[in-house]
Amino acid sequence: MPVTTVTAEVGGRTLTIETGKLALLAGGSVTVRYGDTMILGTANRSEPRPGLDFFPLTIEFEERMYAAGKIPGGFIKREGRASESAILAARLTDRPIRPLFPEGYKDDVQVVLTVLSTDQQNDPDIIGTIAASAALTISEIPLQGPVAAVRVGRINGELVLNPTVSQLEESDLDLVVSGTRDAIMMVEAGAKILPESVMAEAIMFCHRSLAPIIDLQDQLQAQVGKAKRLPYIEPSVESVLDFVDAFSANKPFVVFDVETTSRDVKSGSLV
Repeated sequence: MPVTTVTAEVGGRTLTIETGKLALLAGGSVTVRYGDTMILGTANRSEPRPGLDFFPLTIEFEERMYAAGKIPGGFIKREGRASESAILAARLTDRPIRPLFPEGYKDDVQVVLTVLSTDQQNDPDIIGTIAASAALTISEIPLQGPVAAVRVGRINGELVLNPTVSQLEESDLDLVVSGTRDAIMMVEAGAKILPESVMAEAIMFCHRSLAPIIDLQDQLQAQVGKAKRLPYIEPSVESVLDFVDAFSANKPFVVFDVETTSRDVKSGSLV
């Protein structure tokens, strides 16, 4: 796979998404760089396990001391268990992505986000969400995305896109919004008693700011994206009842429909 790079200016800094250099055996792999913070995102799937009654999606956020130029001290020289910040960052990615898989999808999906470098000013948590979405978008996994995430602060009454860690110390708002081009999927915020109108304005400001990041992922998919794999969709009770009603009335019924492929049932046969 040739090395493919797409870039855009986001919040006064360059956001770079690159693929074709690392983790080439993964279903989808990208590196996302913002400032001097870089994350490797990989996405893989396996065949569904029989008898599962849930969607086995795993998001792992791997912090590394070397990313900040540090070496663990003491007797234990290797990395320990996930920190609280790593767990929260993984959840920040899981929440907007999980609802975008087809209903009834049961393939094992694992997304691993590894912090390769951090400048300790650009927080890697929202970069991880972008990396996860980009890796899934170019893979064969049927994500109905892509998804992007931004952080907004409010300094001296002005909204600031993707403020640095030092800027957040002066901000009376710390808002993270993730979403697709058409919808907001997740909102997480901390604020110092702001009026509802300010919060609404900030949320819409965030959503408008997602478009350039989503455009980058669409460009990358157009250049190197794999064909989406037609998954096995385990029917729910409701879908079975809908099928029976449609079949008895001799009406068309959609069994599976995503952007890349669809199957319709008409009069009991697949067409």
